[in-house]
Amino acid sequence: MKECNQCGKCCTKYGGGDLDVSSEEIEMWALFNPEIYQYVQNNKIWFDPNTGDKLNNCPFLAIEPKKDEGARDKFICNIYLDRPEDCRQYPSLIAEMLRDECEMLEPTDLKNQKRAQYKLDVLMIDSR
Repeated sequence: MKECNQCGKCCTKYGGGDLDVSSEEIEMWALFNPEIYQYVQNNKIWFDPNTGDKLNNCPFLAIEPKKDEGARDKFICNIYLDRPEDCRQYPSLIAEMLRDECEMLEPTDLKNQKRAQYKLDVLMIDSR
């Protein structure tokens, strides 16, 4: 399994307002991260703080500045340490990664998905 190459597929596919967020997370944002909390409305995320309109994407997902002009886009999370639990848990299953065409998977992972799942669990231990 490869290291994450920051392709952004997970965030662009799941980073909209359909993410689950706990009341505890919202309370913590309200107390300590008002810049995140302003995008919460009725215990749901992500809403434009000015209009109240539901956003299609996470407002904290950004494209990293390119070091060379021909490089591909790399996505970064501007609230990585305070991101929702749903974000911390993804990916949890090789089946999810296959469905989402995750670029971390290698051909050997496809042949032995049980071993790949073990590698994923070890890789994600610090994130979860």
